[in-house]
Amino acid sequence: MSSPALRPTLTIAAAMLALTALPAAAPAQAPPGQKSLYDRLGGVYPIAAVVDEFINRLLVNDVLNANPAIAAARARVPAAGLKFQVSTLVCQATGGPCTYTGRTMKQSHAHLNISDREWREMVRVFQEVLGHFKVPAAEQQELVAIVESTKADIVAHGS
Repeated sequence: MSSPALRPTLTIAAAMLALTALPAAAPAQAPPGQKSLYDRLGGVYPIAAVVDEFINRLLVNDVLNANPAIAAARARVPAAGLKFQVSTLVCQATGGPCTYTGRTMKQSHAHLNISDREWREMVRVFQEVLGHFKVPAAEQQELVAIVESTKADIVAHGS
């Protein structure tokens, strides 16, 4: 049984991964003869390490915490549960064996009133974390493209 408190209602985890608004049932498929993005990233353990660092940085980010709806969601959602959900989502979205069972990005973020400025800050932090972990440039581009595909479901308004 899953608790609503463990569902990713926190913004930007979008993040991660990211990676998130892809339809939950449609993992990225590698062309025949090529490794999936999941495999090129090293599997679930490196993904979980990146997600852990990413979420840790978002939790203390002044730009994001200035949004009262995000701050309130962070008070309700345990970080460990969020990290698990985002790791599972990234695993699935990159072609791994995981199955994400959380809410859609639109459902998770609708009440957070996320601005374009907050979105850009999340992407900046995401790219910073990918650089910290020395994720190769091609894989970074793929991950950022996946994250960018979620923007319409997450950002409520400009500025």
